[in-house]
Amino acid sequence: MEMLINIAAFMFVAATPLTLAAIGETVVERAGVLNLGVEGMMIMGAIVGFMVAVNSGSPVLGLVMAAAGGMGLSLIFAFVTQVALANQVASGLALTLFGLGLSALLGQGYQGVKPPAFPQGDIPLLADIPVLGPILFQQDPVVYLAIALTVAVFVFLRFSRAGLVLRAVGENHDAAHALGYKVVRIRIAAIAFGGACAGLGGAYISLIRVPQWTEGMTAGIGWIALALVVFGAWRPLLVGLGACIFGGIEAVQLNLQAAGVAIPVSLLAMSPYLITILVLVIMSAVRTGAPASLGRPFHASS
Repeated sequence: MEMLINIAAFMFVAATPLTLAAIGETVVERAGVLNLGVEGMMIMGAIVGFMVAVNSGSPVLGLVMAAAGGMGLSLIFAFVTQVALANQVASGLALTLFGLGLSALLGQGYQGVKPPAFPQGDIPLLADIPVLGPILFQQDPVVYLAIALTVAVFVFLRFSRAGLVLRAVGENHDAAHALGYKVVRIRIAAIAFGGACAGLGGAYISLIRVPQWTEGMTAGIGWIALALVVFGAWRPLLVGLGACIFGGIEAVQLNLQAAGVAIPVSLLAMSPYLITILVLVIMSAVRTGAPASLGRPFHASS
């Protein structure tokens, strides 16, 4: 019973960076932009947040600056794709490579350094409930932030006028432009939001989940987040559910290894890429739910 509780509790921890990155990318893709640089923005958030937290002694400030770091990297992508009209796929891949290289350079002096501890977010009274207490109410605050952000994005896209406009831009940018909406500005704002979420997800790994800095420590989580957007059919609640499912699978794998069950490490290491390939195959065959203008460049004179 205790093992099941531990698995369920760790599921939310494993799902949190995925949820943050995938929800941010959901907003980006609903605006009609395909940003494959999620991995690069996450690893930048991981090192920026780690550096700030270690040097300032404040993990909260580290999370804030990690979001700013991810946003800064995303704005490079926004300029290249929305202003210079470069290919979105190539630009996103270049962003990932740039983020991986720059983070490795910045993190050279932080190997083996321990960041300041992040406070737990135990909810009084509720945390003492048997079974449900350790699973739902003894998590860190970022777990609750990820859940709240998922619900907020769902409400924004589904019920707000701004969300309707963003979805309209993603479905038909030419029609949205004809109605007077600033397509490029809306897409840049969506890209910046996605970058901030990815940076926050990366910092969660280096400051709370691990916590330490290791080169390339995101280990394909950004690619999995991209896959989750497709799995969730570009719907925030389904994307969040997919993140929990993947987090649960990871929790089971780790507990099985701890229990002595032999699972090849190489199989676990390549699983994110296998999942990404599978999703790309599915995406090419069935585009149900995908925004109609996804990945298409927009020019105001078109």
